Amino acid sequence: MFKIHREELDWAGRKLTLETGHMARQADAAVLAQYGETSVLATVVGAKSAKPGIDFFPLTVNYQEKTYAAGKIPGGYFKREGRPTEKETLTSRLIDRPIRPLFVEGFKHEVQVVITVLSHDLENDPDVLGMVAASAALTLSGLPFLGPIGGARVGLINGEFVLNPMVDEMPKSDLDLVIAGTVDAVMMVESEAKELSEKQMLDAVMFGHRGFQPVIAAIIRLAEKAAKDQWDFTPPDLSAEKAKMGELITEDLRKAFQTPDKQQRQDLVSAAKKKAMAAMAPEGTEPAALVKLGSVFKQLEQDVVRGDIIRTSKRIDGRDLKTVRQISSNVHVLPRTHGSALFTRGETQALVVATLGTGDDEQYIDSLEGTKKERFLLHYNFPPYSVGETGRMGSPGRREIGHGKLAYRAVRPLLPSNDEFPYVIRIVSEITESNGSSSMATVCGSSLALMDAGVPLKRPVAGIAMGLIKEGNSFAVLSDILGDEDHLGDMDFKVAGTEKGITALQMDIKITGITEEIMKVALEQAHGGRIHILGEMSKSMTGARAELGEHAPRIETIKIPVDKIREVIGSGGSVIRSIVEESGAKIDIEDDGTVKVAGSKKEQIDAAMNRIKSITMEPEVGTIYKGKVVKLMEFGAFVNFFGSKDGLVHVSQLSSTMRPNHPNEVVKEGQEVWVKLLGFDDRGKTRLSMKIIDQNTGIELPRAEGEPDPMAEQSSRPPRREGGGGGRGGPRRRD
Repeated sequence: MFKIHREELDWAGRKLTLETGHMARQADAAVLAQYGETSVLATVVGAKSAKPGIDFFPLTVNYQEKTYAAGKIPGGYFKREGRPTEKETLTSRLIDRPIRPLFVEGFKHEVQVVITVLSHDLENDPDVLGMVAASAALTLSGLPFLGPIGGARVGLINGEFVLNPMVDEMPKSDLDLVIAGTVDAVMMVESEAKELSEKQMLDAVMFGHRGFQPVIAAIIRLAEKAAKDQWDFTPPDLSAEKAKMGELITEDLRKAFQTPDKQQRQDLVSAAKKKAMAAMAPEGTEPAALVKLGSVFKQLEQDVVRGDIIRTSKRIDGRDLKTVRQISSNVHVLPRTHGSALFTRGETQALVVATLGTGDDEQYIDSLEGTKKERFLLHYNFPPYSVGETGRMGSPGRREIGHGKLAYRAVRPLLPSNDEFPYVIRIVSEITESNGSSSMATVCGSSLALMDAGVPLKRPVAGIAMGLIKEGNSFAVLSDILGDEDHLGDMDFKVAGTEKGITALQMDIKITGITEEIMKVALEQAHGGRIHILGEMSKSMTGARAELGEHAPRIETIKIPVDKIREVIGSGGSVIRSIVEESGAKIDIEDDGTVKVAGSKKEQIDAAMNRIKSITMEPEVGTIYKGKVVKLMEFGAFVNFFGSKDGLVHVSQLSSTMRPNHPNEVVKEGQEVWVKLLGFDDRGKTRLSMKIIDQNTGIELPRAEGEPDPMAEQSSRPPRREGGGGGRGGPRRRD
């Protein structure tokens, strides 16, 4: 019989259960976690020996959502889950980032963490629960993992922080922040906010850190009962090799990392490495020894760069700790796109393009919570040429999806509502050069491209990446980090927002955590950098263009009665198809009666609008309309003036200068004329007048003194049989 161990606690008003020993017993560790009625299974397996010839830690985290968890069957032909969704990819990254730095340095065994969503109550998002379950499984596995970690979501609803808000509460929240960390420090932050201050963001982080402490305590209690013996792993001692290589190339590396130009710096670093390998790895050296020497070289790089920054407060390219690299930005760089911008900061450059679309372009997203429509899309591409390399080109990887989502979170809070701007918006960021924080360049370029397209952003938004070098009790926070500073440093801290506040924050730590003091310094320094970048951006554009570009679609919106929707659509969609075919416009009808009509030309929109109005609305008495003569009779002309509606212009109302014997003396069939709706007779037939309207301008002519009002005059007359036609062709005359 297997033995089940369990820990339960009340967490933010709901019961959290951690259980092991029942499922997946052949894995090194498995934990079934349940929060409310949301359940996830986390498993951990570590290879018993390291892969030969690798100089990195091969950790893989796979988060997967099964549709049966919400009582659904997958769509599509095959009826089974396929490639990871964006949510699964982002959650895999979310869990990977805080656990990766907590493995003992030098551990190179392959480790796979699999988190499977088994049940979803549609109230508790399984992402944070998956993080907690993964942390518990790693703690039980015996792997050299310096955890556990805890995780939590923080919302801000009605001015109050809320721990683990439910799914249906999040639309009301001004903050969506996920935090992970250990007992003493914060390891990871991911957030979207509605322009919150630095203090509010810091308070939210510390609120979340306090909030997950009971979870860490529960994992420790579970480990005391069920943890496996620790692996017998001792990190390799490389001190002798490091000392020897240091004597050979320390000064060469110091010279290399004092070279501002990236390409020259890389050439000098490569030369130093070649020199060390020639001296310490003669021909025929075993591959394992080469890997070991590669690790030593990386350690020397870190020592030189980090030590010089701490000692001198001068960085690789000569900047001080706070200076942002030179910025240039241009808008409308592509002639046929709806909006475009080229944002360059140092050796990082993003070409960002904005495209406006209609309701047909909305993205349908299937999730466990159901299907939703997304009207804002942001896609980030990182081709290998951006860093001067060759590489695979194909579908976006985890990094591209994650960077794109960060920029999406930064920009989305500034977008106008659907009522204010009824367009689908797509942003594509092509990274053409990269040397540090291309995701933040994407934020800046997106803001400019959107304004260039005429999207009325509430305010421009910018982003900056901060770094950290920490040695003992000394630390240095770096503004606008280079790629090497990111690679060799301890923190990647990205902050985006407006002059008013923060809209997105992402933090990754490569050490065992940072303190509140360091976060406070980083946020304050990031604020100054963000304001500087916004100022540089304003040199090219300060707000959205007043009008859309000539190649962008035009959209007009009207509201029709809900009970008229069926009439506009028609049987089997026959009516709406005919409107689209005849006008050339696109039409989108929502359930509340909102109708959006889009077209590349105003004439297309007007034609579709007139058809829709003729179906759903009635013409207004006293209004002037432009119509077309459709039939001539002895007593008058029938004019189609309001969609499918026709009315009679009596011979007495055809001309102000004469009373014709026959209407053909004044008008011809097919002729466009201006008419005024006088009213309706006792039988509801429509009466129109041409003679009181200037046929060249469509403006009503002034009435001569003493001349009777034709509307009052017509209303006082008894209806005449021959004037009663209201439909096309009119009534038949009786002789």
